[in-house]
Amino acid sequence: MSKARLDALDRQIIELLGRDARVSNRQIATDLRVTEGTVRTRLKRLQQHRAIQFAVVMDPNMAGSPTLVMLGIHADPRCVPQLTQKLAGIPIISCVVRLLGRYSVLAMGYFADLEAANELVRATILSLPGVRQVEISLVASSFKYQVHMARIIGGQPC
Repeated sequence: MSKARLDALDRQIIELLGRDARVSNRQIATDLRVTEGTVRTRLKRLQQHRAIQFAVVMDPNMAGSPTLVMLGIHADPRCVPQLTQKLAGIPIISCVVRLLGRYSVLAMGYFADLEAANELVRATILSLPGVRQVEISLVASSFKYQVHMARIIGGQPC
């Protein structure tokens, strides 16, 4: 579903769910002054078109305090499309984005420790076609993370 196909009501429903995904269809309908059936139909359509999805997001501190690791990957530009696909297939990597700037690709994931991240880089990522160099950064502290904007918790920590 393209952005152009989301109307104002779709966006309002998504906004309310982004604040609290447990809110009932009845409450959404009341807040937006539409029928519950309208909300139910909209949600079904948004899910079918993959405009939204529902997921449980675990607090990383409850999972043994894994470390969010960012992998800045320098790669041959010709290999980036295939590289991003291969990285996206690695279970511990929960976010892969193509960049214009310092890195070609940024991959993120939660790891048990720095050694686990180093092992993934040594054993897997550096052997992928086009990878020239990988810079590992650990998140020391997070000041703002809006779960409804981007869920980066995916696989289990290594």
